[in-house]
Amino acid sequence: MRIGLIADTHNLLRPEALAALQGVDHLLHAGDIGGPHILAELERIAPLSVVRGNNDQDTWADTIADQLTLDFGGVRLHMLHDLKQLDVDPAEQGIDVVIAGHSHKPLQETRDGVLYLNPGSAGPRRFKLPIGVGILHIEGGRVRAELITLQV
Repeated sequence: MRIGLIADTHNLLRPEALAALQGVDHLLHAGDIGGPHILAELERIAPLSVVRGNNDQDTWADTIADQLTLDFGGVRLHMLHDLKQLDVDPAEQGIDVVIAGHSHKPLQETRDGVLYLNPGSAGPRRFKLPIGVGILHIEGGRVRAELITLQV
């Protein structure tokens, strides 16, 4: 199973991001979406789960959750926009992967047996940070992450 990761589109859905996410089984957007048209485009690729970012304040985003916990292929994921707002202990909750956006900075690190991921920003470039997305490869209850820097 392949799970696509995207965050911080800020109303810009780059064709390079769409191309990199083709063929995934499910998509996760970690907030700062920008508008409902971004969600509609992503839903054309695969089923989509999203969390609300700090910039998703208009009425279209009123029903979007701030945090989600999802299970895929025996792997438990917790997604939120800003990692600083994580209010659970992932290890105690049986969470295998925490996915966040907000910083626009790609991150892949393991702490206390939990994989923390930020795919980086797929939208407008911030400072000199790369533009990117991610893929989670889940097989047999195991997960492997791939962060993809987009050439834009």
